[in-house]
Amino acid sequence: MRRMRYCSFAALLCLFVAGGTLVPSSARAQDATDPQALDKSLHDYSVRVVKTRVFQHESLNGIYLGRGAVLTAAHVVGRFHLLKELHVRIAGQELPAKIVKEGSVEKTDLTVLSIDEEQLPVRLRLRLNPVCREPLKVGQEVVVVAALGTARSRVISPLLVPASARLKFGTVISDVPIAMSGSGVFDANKRCLLGIISRRIPRLDARKPPSRAASKADEYAKYFVPAPTIAEFLPKEFRF
Repeated sequence: MRRMRYCSFAALLCLFVAGGTLVPSSARAQDATDPQALDKSLHDYSVRVVKTRVFQHESLNGIYLGRGAVLTAAHVVGRFHLLKELHVRIAGQELPAKIVKEGSVEKTDLTVLSIDEEQLPVRLRLRLNPVCREPLKVGQEVVVVAALGTARSRVISPLLVPASARLKFGTVISDVPIAMSGSGVFDANKRCLLGIISRRIPRLDARKPPSRAASKADEYAKYFVPAPTIAEFLPKEFRF
């Protein structure tokens, strides 16, 4: 009888940990090493910044950092908050958001929002999203995290974008359809935040000599605000 009670308790415990589904330990171990499963787990950090006007509804991207903080691109928020309240859609609910710190498109394309952490599910309240500390490497594999899902990309050389953009917009990845403004760029291996997507930049045709490549930009790259800039921009209470 004691053995039967113990097994029942263990089954319930497994059911709770798995979020309502009884998952064998072998399956959980497989998920822990499955790249697709790991990428999907990053999607929990994705949020939508909601702006509503008369006859117009905009829903743009952002990343949840933890402790009630949401990070997005400054131009995503714009000056909308001067007219209407901002909301953030996260974990199936829409919460009011306040601006904690606002950047600008011309200088630092970042804005930090704050939401009521107590309104979030426990699984999100317990998670923190650290900013990467190691330097970027050309060819580094990344995961772009957006409200629409996740997609793999790579850091590319700034030499593949026009010379006029390299100094200010030198951190770029190969373009993927979901890489919209405010989306997060994560290290594919360490799962830390590498940056926030800011804008699209023409990409030079690398198959041609440099002298001819400068006159043709038939592809695009996505510039992201890099981790060191984010770390410096964040208020101290949100630096994990």
